[in-house]
Amino acid sequence: LLEGWRAGDPAAGEALVARHWTSVSRFFRSKIGDDGADLISQTFLACVEGRDRIEGDNVKAYLFAVARRRLADMFRSRARRPEVDFSVSSVIDLGTGPVTFVSRREQSEILRDGLARIPLDDQIALELAYFEGLSTREIAGVLEIPENTVRSRLSRAREKLRAALRLVATETEAALAESTLPAE
Repeated sequence: LLEGWRAGDPAAGEALVARHWTSVSRFFRSKIGDDGADLISQTFLACVEGRDRIEGDNVKAYLFAVARRRLADMFRSRARRPEVDFSVSSVIDLGTGPVTFVSRREQSEILRDGLARIPLDDQIALELAYFEGLSTREIAGVLEIPENTVRSRLSRAREKLRAALRLVATETEAALAESTLPAE
């Protein structure tokens, strides 16, 4: 499809957008809720403008690299800070609140809440590996770090997520217990 699109076939370009729209939308929704429409559009526009720079046939990794940069730009402008360090900042730290989209299953809600509590680079690495199925090499390209760093980041991110999930579970249990107390 990419070669067809590069050769000027608009149907191939539309097929590529359709193939990746849901993944890119989910990427932004999991971090900023329903406020991501502009960022989604900017990501695909950058793909259109840079289609000749996409290496190999990996449109998905290219899109996530662009999406990550757009997300960082948005957080920088919101925070009115020149730098946002994704290695230490979580979605909650950046003031966007927990993940907002509604889940049918409580486990999914808890997982998203846990992910929202860990640094964004860790969250993004886990999502790219487990939700989007990107390889270590592809994640390295998206995050612009060496493959060995991706492996160690994924390991540390899993530990941070486990700790965040324990905290979420404790808070959920406390909230449930409090909600069962009679009103004063």
